[in-house]
Amino acid sequence: MNNFKNNIEVMDLGQSSYEKVWDLQKKMQSQRINSRIDDTLIFVEHEPVYTLGKNANKNHVLQNIDPDIKIYQIERGGDVTYHGPGQLVVYPIIDLSNYKKSISWYMRAIEQVSIDTLSEYDIKAVRNLDLTGVWVEDEKIAAQGVKISRWVTMHGFSINVNTNLEHYNSIIPCGIFDRGVTSMSKLLGRDVNIDRLKMVVQKHFNSNLNKNDYPN
Repeated sequence: MNNFKNNIEVMDLGQSSYEKVWDLQKKMQSQRINSRIDDTLIFVEHEPVYTLGKNANKNHVLQNIDPDIKIYQIERGGDVTYHGPGQLVVYPIIDLSNYKKSISWYMRAIEQVSIDTLSEYDIKAVRNLDLTGVWVEDEKIAAQGVKISRWVTMHGFSINVNTNLEHYNSIIPCGIFDRGVTSMSKLLGRDVNIDRLKMVVQKHFNSNLNKNDYPN
């Protein structure tokens, strides 16, 4: 674990199972609530899984789903999404009391992290005022969903990097019928180095959630 500015630590788990990291997040959120750890940014890639938010419509998981891919009902907001190899998942475990006590502000801030990150790869991504996440034209490239307890966050956001987009064919991603999904590799016509991408995300996370901008 390495320490970076603003006392936000970075935990790079490489590739790790969804269930294991989900349990880790819950433990770390409790530790952060009790001031036993510092703010931490978790980077990880998961095995193929589908996750449904607490109010997700189960009908958005289609009948052609691969029976070998596990489905998890979890406590974040949002509908159904996919995680898998080649997708960078970012789980901030941070206390918003040190930043701004606003869920909408936080959601817009992490959208901006993805937008700023993608811009360094000459990908023009934007937010949609009616839909969460980050879009390139009418295709989603970054998804997000969070759970906040006593102003401490868990879950977070994901960026499709070298993702196998065929896995999205078995769901209605985020419950949105009339839009698609894309990835950095699809747009750039080449694979992207995920380790370098993590450094870019870390930089823009720090710049968009700078504690110095929100004095107590």
